Amino acid sequence: MTENIKHITVPALAWDLAADLYLPPGFDEGRTYPAIVSVHPVGSCKEQTSGNVYGKALAQAGYVVIAYDASFQGASGGTPRSIEDPYFRVSDISYVIDHLVTLPYVDADRIGAIGVCGGGAYAINAAMTDRRIKAVGSVSGVNFGRLMHEAFSGYDPLATLDAIAEQRTAEARGAAPRVNQFLPADPAAAREAGLTELDLFEATDYYRTDRGQQPGGRTEALFARQATAVGWDAFHRAEVLLTRPLCVVVGDKPGAFGAYRDGLEIYRRAASQDKELVVAEGFSHYDLYDRAEPVRIALDRLVPFYGKHL
Repeated sequence: MTENIKHITVPALAWDLAADLYLPPGFDEGRTYPAIVSVHPVGSCKEQTSGNVYGKALAQAGYVVIAYDASFQGASGGTPRSIEDPYFRVSDISYVIDHLVTLPYVDADRIGAIGVCGGGAYAINAAMTDRRIKAVGSVSGVNFGRLMHEAFSGYDPLATLDAIAEQRTAEARGAAPRVNQFLPADPAAAREAGLTELDLFEATDYYRTDRGQQPGGRTEALFARQATAVGWDAFHRAEVLLTRPLCVVVGDKPGAFGAYRDGLEIYRRAASQDKELVVAEGFSHYDLYDRAEPVRIALDRLVPFYGKHL
């Protein structure tokens, strides 16, 4: 255990999840604290923005925060590796809560969730059905199912599903797995290939440089295991089931991954009686990962939001 961080494992379906508990200043195991589950982006890991930015800051504000690696990713269990399946990603959140409610210093009636990028939409989706989540926040939240159905399938989801089916059959018969890389090797390679669209380039700058690169952040996925994502929708039935207090944070510089669009959509559709939309003006999706000013804008609203509802 390093100062204010406890490295733990959480039992999941048939394997363990690797997790970091960020503990408040002056932590006392004899007290009880509100807790927040922090969900990392697609292709990310617990040592990146969900942990070392938002997890750390919310712990400083007095919360026990748990940032964890998704199943099949980072240091967590599950094989084969590099699966990005929304159903597993959402169920992971409930397994993490299962662990939190066993900790004597966590108040089981004051548990919230927060997620960044794809993790934001996963947290929102989990809050629809796991009523132990009392408040949910999303930072640059992206509906990964919508993205897979549209841009990530070349706007031809049926052709993509046919290709996935063919690849999965081939792999079942012994073919080598097809691993799709989400990003270029580095910013220079992105420029050389003309891949300078705002979100794609800034993602490369975050994940492929010292700015945010971590061993567990693989930014890749097994193609043969992406069929469920093509047919999934993070916001399905939000008008009925999403009743928990909601805080949505987006930058107003929209990019191809669609966080601005998705943020406004879920804010409009959510049944929540208490919901907030925070627009960080002049900032982009990836600015909200770690840039000081937009992160401050986000936390200036998120901290009191959780203070009110947890």
